[in-house]
Amino acid sequence: MLKVLAVDDSPVMQELIRRALVTHYQVLVADNAVDALSTLSREDITVLLLDVSMPDIDGLELCRTIRNLPQFQDLPIVMLTARDRAFDKIQGRLAGATEYLTKPFDAEQLCGVVGRYIKTGV
Repeated sequence: MLKVLAVDDSPVMQELIRRALVTHYQVLVADNAVDALSTLSREDITVLLLDVSMPDIDGLELCRTIRNLPQFQDLPIVMLTARDRAFDKIQGRLAGATEYLTKPFDAEQLCGVVGRYIKTGV
């Protein structure tokens, strides 16, 4: 089964993401950047869902770090965040995000975005 890693410091958001995707994917969760990098190194992740606002290392910094690792150049990274200004979206793209999805989102919307990257391979 294809694996999606959701990185969010909110247990409520982790559960919402898990419920939205669990019928189609194995959903792994991490609540910080260090755990996320550890999971990425151990597991074959198909799509990464990344919250922007996290303590210590935020999602943008984590995204830049992941993009600097050659083995993750093509990994689809979807930023999931409540920040929805144009400037925030530009920051996400500059950090290396493939897609930017704002909270709140519905399960169908999230499945659609994840599915698009699984089907296209990008």
